[in-house]
Amino acid sequence: MLTETQQAEVAALQQAVEAHDGIALKLNWDILRRADRTDPDFLRYQDGRLVGFLGVYAFGSEVEVCGMVHPEARRQGHFQALYDQAMAYCREAGFTEILLNTPSASRSGQAFLRRQGARYAFTEHQMKWMGAAVPAPVPGLLRPAAPEDFEMQVRLDVEAFGMSEADARSANTELLQDADTTAYMVMHEGATVGKLRVQRSGSEAWIYGFAILPRFQGRGIGRRVLETVVADCASQGCDVFLEVEAKNDRALHLYTSVGFQVLRGQDYYTPG
Repeated sequence: MLTETQQAEVAALQQAVEAHDGIALKLNWDILRRADRTDPDFLRYQDGRLVGFLGVYAFGSEVEVCGMVHPEARRQGHFQALYDQAMAYCREAGFTEILLNTPSASRSGQAFLRRQGARYAFTEHQMKWMGAAVPAPVPGLLRPAAPEDFEMQVRLDVEAFGMSEADARSANTELLQDADTTAYMVMHEGATVGKLRVQRSGSEAWIYGFAILPRFQGRGIGRRVLETVVADCASQGCDVFLEVEAKNDRALHLYTSVGFQVLRGQDYYTPG
C-alpha cells in the first residue's frame, strides 16, 4: 500500500495534472487507501519530487491501469517507463483482461495509448443527479446487506453483469473490507431481487454495482431504487453520482429519466 506521505504526493500530483489538463482522473482512491491492498503501485521521482504515478487495480482476473505524469516532466520517458513496468507485472500475474483507463478529454492520455497500439474497448460515463425535485423514497425497498446475502450478491454479478463466478466471489470478498461503502439488497414482494452499494466521501455519494435479476427487470424496480437512494443521500446533504458504460442504452435511459446527467467520460483500451 501507499504510505501516508506517498498518498499526499499522489494527491498533489493529481491536482496539478487535472488543473493543467482540465480533466478528472479515475484513480480509485477508495482502493488506494486500503490498508490490506496488495496490488503494486508504480512511482517515478525526479530531483526528490514525485512526477509520475501509475496505479494497478485488480478485480478478480481483470485488472485496470491508470496513471499520470506532471505537466512539467512530460516527454522525458517517465510514463513509458511506468507503463512498461505495469504491463510486465500484469502479464506475469496472469490477468486475463487488462484495461487501460484514460479520461475521454485527455489528449495526452489518448495520444500515448495510440502510440502503444492500444485498442479502444468502451467508454464509461460518470453521471451526477441534477433533478429539479428530490424524489419520494419507497419504504421497505432497500435493506442493509447481511453476511448471508453473499451468495445472492455473487449470483447478481453473474446474471446481471456477466461476470464469472470466480471473479464475482473475489470481488464481493474484497468489498467486505471497504469501510466507506454500505451494501444494500433490493426487495420486491418479500423476495431479494437486486443489490447496490453506496460509497460516501464527504459531500459525495457514489452508487456502484447496481443490479436487478434479469427476470425482474422492466417492472420499474430500478427506478424506484434510484429515487430512494437519491432521496436518502440528498437528505444527508450529499450529491449523488454513478458510473455507466456508454453502450448500455437501457441503463442510460433509466438514469437520465430519473434526473442524472453525464459529467464526463472515461475511455478504456486494451493493450496492443
